[in-house]
This record gives sequence, C-alpha cells and structure tokens, in this order.
Amino acid sequence: MLFNSLSFMIFFPVVTLVYYLLPFRWRWCWLLAASCFFYMWFKPVYILILLVTILIDYTAGLMIHRYRLQPRKRKGWLVASIVSTLSVLFIFKYQGLFYETNILLPIGLSFHTFQSLSYVIEVYRGNQRPERHFGFYSLYVMFYPQLVTGPIERPQNLLRQLHIPQPFQMQNLARGVMLILFGLFAKMVVADNLAVYVDQIYAQPDQYGSAAIALGLFFYSFQIYCDFFGYSTIALGCAKAMGYDLMDNFRAPYLSASVGEFWHRWHISLSTWFRDYVYIPMGGSRVKVSRWMFNIMVVFLLSGLWHGADWTYVVWGGMHGLLLLVEGLPSKLRHRRPRATSSLHLRLLRTVAVFVVVTLLWTIFRAEGFWQVKQLAKAFVHNTGLHSMPDIQWVPILFLVVFIIVDILLCNTRFDRWCIRQHPVVRWAVCFILAFCTVAFASVETFPFIYFQF
Repeated sequence: MLFNSLSFMIFFPVVTLVYYLLPFRWRWCWLLAASCFFYMWFKPVYILILLVTILIDYTAGLMIHRYRLQPRKRKGWLVASIVSTLSVLFIFKYQGLFYETNILLPIGLSFHTFQSLSYVIEVYRGNQRPERHFGFYSLYVMFYPQLVTGPIERPQNLLRQLHIPQPFQMQNLARGVMLILFGLFAKMVVADNLAVYVDQIYAQPDQYGSAAIALGLFFYSFQIYCDFFGYSTIALGCAKAMGYDLMDNFRAPYLSASVGEFWHRWHISLSTWFRDYVYIPMGGSRVKVSRWMFNIMVVFLLSGLWHGADWTYVVWGGMHGLLLLVEGLPSKLRHRRPRATSSLHLRLLRTVAVFVVVTLLWTIFRAEGFWQVKQLAKAFVHNTGLHSMPDIQWVPILFLVVFIIVDILLCNTRFDRWCIRQHPVVRWAVCFILAFCTVAFASVETFPFIYFQF
C-alpha cells in the first residue's frame, strides 16, 4: 500500500482508531494483522518470504541466548542466521547481477532483512534480550510504518517500545498528523512534480541543451531527497500517532560541508547500520591507514550493492568511498583530527562543492546503465549551443524553493517539534496550507517511492 494513495488515507485512521480502542494485550495482534494487510496489498505471496526471515532470526535469537555459555555454538547460530537471511536477500535481489533472471524483488526486502539482522547481532552482543513472544518479534520486523522503506530500526528502540502501553495523547496524534502532511507535501508536491522534468531529461538527453541537463541533474538531487524524506517523515508520523518514536532518517543533508558529514545526515539508519555492524567490527578507524582505507571502501561498496543489483550502484558507492578517503587521508597521515570549518564563507563554499559532487554522483545512481551516464555527459558537453528545454511549470520551482528554505530553517530540529512550539493558530494554519497544497498542486502523474525498489 502506498502512503500517497487513497487506500492509505482510509487505512491509517482506521488502524489508529482501533489501536486505541483495544486493550493493550490485544494491540500487538491488531498491529501485526494491519501490517500484514499493508504488505500484502502489493503482492500477497511475498509475505511468505518475510515469514521465512522472521522464523530464521527469531529462532537464532533464542538459540544464541540458550548457548550463551558455549561460545562455539553461540557463534554458529549467529553465522547460520546471517548466512540464511542474506541468502534469501541474494536469491531475490542479486541473481540479476551475474545472469538474467525473471524473479521479482519483494518490496522493501533489503530494509526488513537488515532490521531482522540487527536484532540477532544485538542479542549475540548481549545488548538485547531475546524476544520469546513470536508475535511481538514479528511485529518488530513488520511494523507497517517503516516496513517497506525504513528507517531501519534497532530492537533496543522499537522492540522495547512495543512492550510499553501507549495511552492516547492528543499531542502524539497531532504531531503524527503534522509529520504525515509534511511528508505528503514533500513527496507529492515537490518530488513528483520534479520527477516529470527529470524523466524527460533522462529519456532523451540529446534533445536538450546543457542548461536543461544541468537543471535536470539539480532537480533529481531534490527529487530523490524529497521522495525518500517524504516517505521517512510519513513513517515517523504514522508511528508517532500511536505513541511510538522512530529514529530520524535525515538531517538537512545538503547543508553538509564534507562527504563524511553528508553520510551523517543522509539515510542515517542505513549509514549507522553499516557503521555499527560492518565498519567498527572490521576495526573502524583505530587501525593502520591502509586497513582504514580498506574498511572505508568495503563499507561503501557494500552500501552501493545494498541499493541494487546493478554495477552502477557499486560504482556509485565506491566513488563515495574514494571521496571519503580523499577527505580523511591527509589528517590520517598527519595523525590529527580534521579541523572544523571555522569561516562561514569557507563552509558555504565547501557546502556548494559537496552538493555539486553529490549531484553528479546521483547521475550514476539514477541512470539505467553506464550507457545513459555517457549519453548525458556527451549531451552536456556538445549541446552548449542548444537552448531547448522541456516544459516546466511554476509549481515545482516555487515549492522547491519553499522546501529548501524550510529545510534550512529546520536543520537542527524536526517539523513536528517546531510546530508544537508555535501558537495553535500558526500551527494549524501551517497544517491547513500543507493539506491544501498537497491536494491542489500534487503532480498529475503518480510516481512510486524511489526506495521501494531496494
């Protein structure tokens, strides 16, 4: 079920209302059933794949705890869990990387696979007690707000909250609705309107001038940001309406003054997952320079591969890894920490430079293959005298500017936290404007969320 669909506009209030009407002991049943319905809306049979992952990691968690005094068996169950869960991911996602396949990718497979693995790893590390209630564990993996596109939660946060009775609080419901409205605005008004222009540029780049292509690349940077930010914000809102707090997934990433900072602000739940479960276990930064370089590249190549079974994603991840090495290597060789950017002008220049580099790399991410990257580059270089541009309306330009301004103003907070501090008249006026704009200026074309394919 899509967050930007009429069916969800019915699903959300019904699920939330019944959730609060039920006594606590039955709420997990209702949420699990609702989450199954939400997932099966796309393709019912794929819930069986999700069930396999749940069974594997639920059993592994119990066995790891049972053999906590027998390191060999304990580690064996951890390895069995990781190999089995990743095998499911490989079968359905990565076969096409090596040969042609007609297997369709289940929605959100990479997200709930990583969330399930985080549980097993945390149980192995002793940071999380194994969940003996199969229903609660299933709900932790399948919690509908973040089931399909994250954020990728940890058991210490979400699983713990599922066991706590959540009394009805009007403020939670209000904050949830605020987040949902803001997320729908970012997706339907900003991202989807930009997508119309971007798709035209990528479809026939040779038909347009250099300026049009540059604008298309710029628009895609904000299309993918508003699209994914929109989904994550709606997910936060759905959970908050029922009293649950999910982790923030974005913190104004395009204000970053370095590629490293960008990855601290972009898709935070994924970058911290790789940091905690891959980078640090490999030694992190507390190793020799050569090993640190190896660790960085492994993490970013895996991050690229996580995004999709195509070599364009691997190259995209590898390029980000190389940029991080270029940024960090001088301070590593001098054995000093990099100095923070002190001058406002210098930080502004670095922020612009990072945005340009990230935008250029998004071209590889968005392209259907390296042939399309080459086609875009060729058209950009040779069509300098060509002034043709796709039709572009005022709506995407206006609302993109509005979104950028809001993103800058809220760089140190979150939309609902800002709203709740305002006078009620201001608060509800903002919500009314968001709702009106979403209805009145949403793109005529409906686009699926970009990260659904991962």
